[in-house]
Amino acid sequence: MSQARTPGKALIPAAILLLAVTAGQAGAAPPPAPGGTLPLAPTGGANLAVTVQILLLLTALTLAPAFVILMTSFTRIVVVLGFLRQALGTQQSPPTQVLVGLALFLTIFIMGPVWETVNQTALQPYLKKEMSQEQALIAAAGPLKEFMLRQTREKDLLLFVEMANISVPSTEADLPIRVVIPAFIVSELKTAFQIGFMIYIPFLILDMVVASVLLSMGMMMLPPIVISLPFKLMLFVLVDWWALHVGTLVRSFA
Repeated sequence: MSQARTPGKALIPAAILLLAVTAGQAGAAPPPAPGGTLPLAPTGGANLAVTVQILLLLTALTLAPAFVILMTSFTRIVVVLGFLRQALGTQQSPPTQVLVGLALFLTIFIMGPVWETVNQTALQPYLKKEMSQEQALIAAAGPLKEFMLRQTREKDLLLFVEMANISVPSTEADLPIRVVIPAFIVSELKTAFQIGFMIYIPFLILDMVVASVLLSMGMMMLPPIVISLPFKLMLFVLVDWWALHVGTLVRSFA
């Protein structure tokens, strides 16, 4: 079984390649041959092109976190994990860093096949100079766009198509990426809130039962959360909720 490559393995070679190309273009001129004449200084247009390339590369690296958060499965996972912590009532346990780290590695696991396809169809041909930069970008956007369309509701797509004032294409593959991305984000948030509602139900029932028992015993000054929290943790452990919850999240992207 081939191992899916991580985004770092896919992005770092491209960044190094582009920096090497730009550095080679912007490097110092070679020394003149014996008895020869000095080479002409590079023109301002070449230096300007190299500067623009480096600026675009730095801009892409700056926007990389936004791409990882909003164009992958990260959004749904981290929102659902936040709902789970609130439903448990454990305040800051697990810590936010742990939830974000778990969401990140689950995202790498889920997006592995997509990144492997991007690496085979776009990155490797570009590194081998078999396609131009524009062709590589178009080829890389295909698998990612296909993944987002599988998770996006048709209602959300139609909403952004209408707001973009464009005609409805014959197939979803013909939709522009500027329409697919916001529709995907809205669909992911809606799905995450639906899962969060289902997570809240058993813990809410447990809180109501504990509050009713305390009220019937006349212990109105005792906060129900003090009694219900140990029972929530016991229920969470007995049903092995972490494995169940993570497995459900991963299968929701199938």
